Amino acid sequence: MMPVSIAIDGPAGAGKSTVARMVAKRLNWMYVDTGAMYRAIAFLCARSGVDPEDAQEVEAILQQHEIEFEEGSDGGLRVFVDGSDVTDHLRDPDVSSLVSAVAAHGAVRDRLTEWQRAFAKRYSVVMDGRDIGTVVLPNAAVKVFLTAQPEERARRRQSEFLQQGFHVPLDEIVQSVIERDRRDSEREIAPLRQAEDAVRIDSTNKTVEQIVDQILQLVAAHVR
Repeated sequence: MMPVSIAIDGPAGAGKSTVARMVAKRLNWMYVDTGAMYRAIAFLCARSGVDPEDAQEVEAILQQHEIEFEEGSDGGLRVFVDGSDVTDHLRDPDVSSLVSAVAAHGAVRDRLTEWQRAFAKRYSVVMDGRDIGTVVLPNAAVKVFLTAQPEERARRRQSEFLQQGFHVPLDEIVQSVIERDRRDSEREIAPLRQAEDAVRIDSTNKTVEQIVDQILQLVAAHVR
């Protein structure tokens, strides 16, 4: 069978990664966490003190360091920077705060889009991000736009931070979520938007299992 792609887009904190990982596991396909790829660049900026708004400095970071991705035992991507596994550091608050700025640069998006499409050519994939159905994989067999209310997304992020040992006030996270939505939606290159042929799913007050089942029903209807 030719490789098949599922694109799951949506704003930060909508549950894309959790849902995409479970869908991939149920289908026995590869899960490609594109957010982890962008976070790898943000991690390098944080570690090196590089201004994420400076396109030339960020592009230089891409040239100076080796970034590799491997499939982990949980079916997700493990991210290696210069040979070291940095996956567990990619959701630290200091990294999260830089992702939108890093992702706005054309050179970064071009490089990562190339990597993402390479995965989809070799494997059947479930890929989540903000421009998968619109830019990276416009011909994906199934497209989903997964969203949720900002307050709900902020609570989820706060829970993630607490699990990592970071306490961040909820109102601060709500403002961060709203600001990231604005930046992601207004950027000139590959802005966050729902593809015309994507199915919109609001995850507010829904369990992960309910959302996964809904997406699998779409797959069953569209993938032969």
